[in-house]
Order: sequence, then C-alpha cells, then structure tokens
Amino acid sequence: MQTSAVPDLAHTHARPVHWLATATAMAGVVAAAGLLQPTAQAAPQTGPQNTGTAAAPAPAPDPAGVRLPLECGGAKSVVTKKASGDLDGDGSLETVAVARCDAGSGTPPSGVYVLTQGRGTGPRVVATLVEPAQKLSVKEFAVRDGAITATLLGYSSPDVPSCCPDQLEKVKWQWQGGKFVRTAQPEARSM
Repeated sequence: MQTSAVPDLAHTHARPVHWLATATAMAGVVAAAGLLQPTAQAAPQTGPQNTGTAAAPAPAPDPAGVRLPLECGGAKSVVTKKASGDLDGDGSLETVAVARCDAGSGTPPSGVYVLTQGRGTGPRVVATLVEPAQKLSVKEFAVRDGAITATLLGYSSPDVPSCCPDQLEKVKWQWQGGKFVRTAQPEARSM
C-alpha cells in the first residue's frame, strides 16, 4: 500500500466550523430561491383559492338527481350527453343535459335541459332549450366559454322515416337579457 505524500485532507475531519459554513450556504440558496419566485399576481392559479371568507362554489348539478320533463310512457329516460359551465356569469356552474326516452329502436327525439343547483336544495331544471315535441336529435354538443353549441338533426316532412333524419342545423345558445338566446350557426343544410 502506498501512502499519500499529502497530509490528511482537512475535509475528512469535519469540525463544527465546517457544519456552520455548510448550513449558512444552504440558507443562502433557499433565500435566493425564495426571491426568484414569481409574485402572487404573476403566478399561475392552479385551483380555487380559499381565502376563508367565501364558501367554495357548489359543484355542477348532476342530472341523475333531477326528474327531467320527458314523457316516455313505460320506458325510462336516459341522459345521452352532459356538460357543465358557468352559463350566466354568476360564478356557479350549470349543467346542460341532453336526454331522450330509452327506446329499443329508431331515433327518439331529444330534449336539452339546463340545470342549476339551488341553495340548500337539489338540482332543478331552469330552462328547456329543445323540447322532445320538436322531434330533433342532438348529434354534437358542447359547453364552452359560457355558450352551448349543438348540431341538431331533424326531418323535412312527416313522411321522412324516424330512423333517418334528413336535416342538420348547427345552433348556439347564450345567456342574454335574462334568457337563453338561440342563434343558427353556418352550415344549416339538408342531409
């Protein structure tokens, strides 16, 4: 075994002064990292902020908790699509549900309903955007930026079989003046 020509290295014998220097250096790194963090105004918000002064917003209403105004005879109703968002700008979430009777065949008409969660009560229907009596089916559907969009399938005459809608209309609903206003979007056409 060969011995070192250099005396024992100083760092192999830790002394209190070395621990103190290491702790001081680490404290400096932590302090510098704290100074380099973004301010609260510039930091991205990842979720609801609880300030302790306001209650958290109610969850979006669940269509399973409300009786939808569908007349299905002996059949059950089924929610085929749903989406949630703040539609009226009040900070609370509403749910839009597309529902129809659970028929064994054909294309049963859809209803489109807006649900809200009442304070201290369960969900309730506050608006009907499409009545099943209109004999329309909903193909595409979304809630984005306070607007509801849908592609509605319908019939040009009573002679068209219910299995095969022959008209298509893209529509949009937005809350304006205390009610949902429907506007047609481009691409309304016969199929």
